[in-house]
Amino acid sequence: MDYEKLANLLFPKVDKTPEFWEQKYPSRNLPKGAEVTRYAPSPTGFVHFGALFTSLVNCLQAKKTDGVFFLRIEDTDKKREIENGTKIITKTLSDFDIKFDEGETFGGNYGPYTQSEREEIYKTFAKKMVQEGKAYPCFCSTEELDEIRAKQEQNKEDIGYYGKYAKCRNLSFEEIEKNIKQGKTFVLRFKCPYTNQDKVTTYDVIRGERLIPQNQNDVVILKSNGLPPYNFAHVVDDHLMHTTFVIRADEWLPSLSEHLQLFEALGFTAPKYAHISPIQKFDENGNRRKLSKRKDPESDMRYFAEQGFPNGAVKDYIMTLINSDFEEWRAKNPTSSILDFDFDIKKMSASGSLFDIVKLTDISKNFVSHLTNKQVYDLALDWAKEFDKSFFASLTEQKEYWLAILNIDREIAKPRKDISHMAEIKEIYSYMFEENFDGNVSFPENFKKQDVEKILKLYPNFFNEADDQQTWFSRIKDLSGEIGFAREVKEFKQNPEAFGGHCGDVSTIIRVALTGRTQTPNLYDICKLLGKDKIKSRFEKVLKNL
Repeated sequence: MDYEKLANLLFPKVDKTPEFWEQKYPSRNLPKGAEVTRYAPSPTGFVHFGALFTSLVNCLQAKKTDGVFFLRIEDTDKKREIENGTKIITKTLSDFDIKFDEGETFGGNYGPYTQSEREEIYKTFAKKMVQEGKAYPCFCSTEELDEIRAKQEQNKEDIGYYGKYAKCRNLSFEEIEKNIKQGKTFVLRFKCPYTNQDKVTTYDVIRGERLIPQNQNDVVILKSNGLPPYNFAHVVDDHLMHTTFVIRADEWLPSLSEHLQLFEALGFTAPKYAHISPIQKFDENGNRRKLSKRKDPESDMRYFAEQGFPNGAVKDYIMTLINSDFEEWRAKNPTSSILDFDFDIKKMSASGSLFDIVKLTDISKNFVSHLTNKQVYDLALDWAKEFDKSFFASLTEQKEYWLAILNIDREIAKPRKDISHMAEIKEIYSYMFEENFDGNVSFPENFKKQDVEKILKLYPNFFNEADDQQTWFSRIKDLSGEIGFAREVKEFKQNPEAFGGHCGDVSTIIRVALTGRTQTPNLYDICKLLGKDKIKSRFEKVLKNL
């Protein structure tokens, strides 16, 4: 076979050489040890929780080593691509402050960063493969491939295009030329030099040395539309973009041998690899399963936006899944950047991390507790503008009141941790608004009706809006003494039979009468914000309903 002649027959319009592209994309001038990583999504739908996880790991690895982190859009599978798929990806990553050094909208000297725009590059290297006798055209139809598969299944053989099943591998030049003249479409296949699936040793940075089956298939490296599938595009792009470290989902582990063979066939040095296990959940039987796009709404990053979880909190949670010692570090460094954390990819779990919405909620509560009232207000406003128009109107029209509400038990030594996401704020503080208060409240059963009536009738006389908190509580103690309750809890405990209750009980009755709840933020602040007139009005409603 005259491979040069075959290459020119298959690629008559390819006039550049691999050397041209090597010169166009020279080695990067980076410090020793700097890693070049990439996040390479396909624009086929929403951003999966696991995808954000992977992108963050790649970002951390590059930033830790003073390297380069770039975004490459892998859009060669046009059948699965959705409208605005790339915009969805870039916006989501931007929302979570994933910062790229290079990419489609970020610039850089190694573009285009969208694979469908790199067709000429792929064909140049595909032509080289043909010139060297390492690739050949395959004219098999879908029906012929289906027949091959059916026969292999019947014979219980390995599935694939190899050995005696590789029907087009040994076509003569004349046969190939005839097929092309007849207008037959073809794919280009890699002429795999291996004829069995013996195990080969590879090294994974997270998993260590691994034995994987050797690829024996003549895999497709150019589809009939002239674009490559992932395998060939990945090899060519990561070589020319000088990627040093490929960190990707473990679904690619079975293909690793195939990719390493292509690197070898092209004469390229393969990058390091790390394969990340999928994020998992426990099913109803207590078994682990992969976080599912179909079953789990939290697999879609839009879920967190719709619920109003702060992006910073979600990132903090992801960091606890990436490295287990992050949680302890964050407790000591509540306001530090994630990039200050000593990330170590080798500490990542090889078995995969478990998604836990309860833990995420707790982390988010802690995250929100360290924000200022203005920061929480702005987060709530941004969320409500898109997801809750009535809440947005309330926030806009009563801004100062909301800022005061959100400042209760905030910016103190131990801030209150009751808000995890913006969707719950309106309900948490609903009692602060008169339209939500009808006076139908339920007091704990241990309180006597006559004691409740006394307290609600007398308290407005003891309340002074000008009081500081200490004076305010002293007046509650005064009220307690007037109705036969102990002024101090300790005093009540020493002689409970002598009193109807204690000052804490009085506070509870006031709290329930004003809010309908036994647990709220600081009652003093609530009383100050409501003011004497609203306190009296609410107590009157409650007394009517007793």
